[in-house]
Amino acid sequence: MITIGKDEMAKYPFLADAGDYLKDKGFSLDDFGTDPDLRTIVDKALHRVKVAVKGEVYKSDIVNDKADKDEALPREVFSFLIAVVLLKLSSAHSSIYRFSMQESRRARKYLTVDLGARDRLGINEATIFTPDEAAKREIAANIIKEISKVSITTPKTIKTLGCDVEHTDQWLVPITEYVKRAVQIHEVPWKLVNRYVDNGNVYLSSKDIVRLIRAEIDRYIKNKISTMKIPPMLPNFEQPVKEIIEIEKKLGIVKIVSTEYPPCIKHAIRELEKGENLSHSGRFMLATFLLTRGQSIEQIATLFKNAPDYNEKITLYQLNHLAGSSGSETQYSCPSCTKLQSQNLCFSTSECNGIINPFHFGKKKTTNV
Repeated sequence: MITIGKDEMAKYPFLADAGDYLKDKGFSLDDFGTDPDLRTIVDKALHRVKVAVKGEVYKSDIVNDKADKDEALPREVFSFLIAVVLLKLSSAHSSIYRFSMQESRRARKYLTVDLGARDRLGINEATIFTPDEAAKREIAANIIKEISKVSITTPKTIKTLGCDVEHTDQWLVPITEYVKRAVQIHEVPWKLVNRYVDNGNVYLSSKDIVRLIRAEIDRYIKNKISTMKIPPMLPNFEQPVKEIIEIEKKLGIVKIVSTEYPPCIKHAIRELEKGENLSHSGRFMLATFLLTRGQSIEQIATLFKNAPDYNEKITLYQLNHLAGSSGSETQYSCPSCTKLQSQNLCFSTSECNGIINPFHFGKKKTTNV
């Protein structure tokens, strides 16, 4: 557990030891469940859940990235903690995944700002940070390490680069850590050949650092939620929990029968059915496979409605792009089995029968004599 200040605790409440924080402030979970004067925090927690389920990022009481007011810090931390309590009591799995996703988006926004402190202040030319800026960047780097186990450092000299890294907003990531994660991102700028590499490190901007570990941020928050024990039901929690259960019922999770699909595709569909956040590579695999199988963009989009971060407009745009019907002549193909193995997306069984691409699943091999 890393040591963070009050501003960071407000922005990243999932890093705080909730139990210790409650005790330090003289509260217990029972107080929030029974004291009428604390009902405002419970209501704020419910609002935080509702906003997340709608696919929106919760807007906090933090002003200028700081918990300036004394009451802002406990409201931010307590509302996060009570939101998790309500979700656990409701056993609302889809809502939990959506909440985790939106809290991850919120954290990514703050991390991007904190890592690139100089850009936040609108000063791009200087190569020297003030002590406060340097401290903010160091704390953000420590948060990155806590979440992903990746140590990032600042370069001794600033490079003039052509790959989304400008002025002082530069960080070094070990090349092995970069390659391990960048392979999941199917975009040309993320190919190693298009990055500046020096002495075993890849130069990245704060924005790209956060994108590189975005999946790990989501997993970190989700793990924090999943490991919390289900607390007792208390009077102040009863009505909010009922509301969350009703919200969960209205989400309408789509069920897809996938008996004719290869194990990797079945696994991806099961993840979506559970409301899990399928990785970018997993979505690429599933979408291209289903397009190759002749399913329409509308049919595939319906399946992706189960994703915690589903956005209809973005999903349709991406599917049209993969299908080559958005102005691009390129129609993307399902990745090979070798590629899927490198991305930990292969779940082969004896039924795969040595195929080299999921599209070949179920097709008999013929041998020329």
